[in-house]
Amino acid sequence: MNASRLTQKYIREHPSVADCLDRGLINYSALAREICQAEDVDSFDAILVACRRYYERSKKRRSQEASIQSLLRKAKVRVRTKILVATLDKYNMLERALKLQELVRQERGDFNLIEGEEALTIVTNTEYAASVEKLFEGNVLKMRRDLVQVTMIFDERIENTPGVVSYIFRSLAESRVNVREEMSCWTDVMFVIDEGDLPKVMDILGS
Repeated sequence: MNASRLTQKYIREHPSVADCLDRGLINYSALAREICQAEDVDSFDAILVACRRYYERSKKRRSQEASIQSLLRKAKVRVRTKILVATLDKYNMLERALKLQELVRQERGDFNLIEGEEALTIVTNTEYAASVEKLFEGNVLKMRRDLVQVTMIFDERIENTPGVVSYIFRSLAESRVNVREEMSCWTDVMFVIDEGDLPKVMDILGS
């Protein structure tokens, strides 16, 4: 692995170093020596140059973050509590999932369906737990109740603004918020969290 890739790999694996680099708070020589020692290489000069180049690229990212923060400030946030997430064995379950969707929609409930390679995930209201257990008997792999779904509604600039979702999830991860499920649809970004994390999430999204 060349010095540039080695440096990028080390910085990606150490988010605190990346953050300090982005803010211009790092001694490049000290960082280059640390990378050489950690990776057991003798390429100090090349890695030092790679660190400086990384910082130059990070200045462009900071400009991008300003666009992301502008989008976040204008986004609408909707919160739905008492949410259920059911993960199902996918085999022959899609038709049943659509029947459940029809029932939930008739009663003006919440319903989202995520189709993976081997499983289906249903996000709906906790009150439908019994219906899920009955309709998908023997095919429920996992079910979690009393979660919270947060929906962020952006304007159309999100289509041409890279890094919005990663910025949101990085902020959540830094506050030790575990995202149980995530979905998106055009300008909407939706994610499901534990109920106890809601205050932290609202503080993050409101800051």
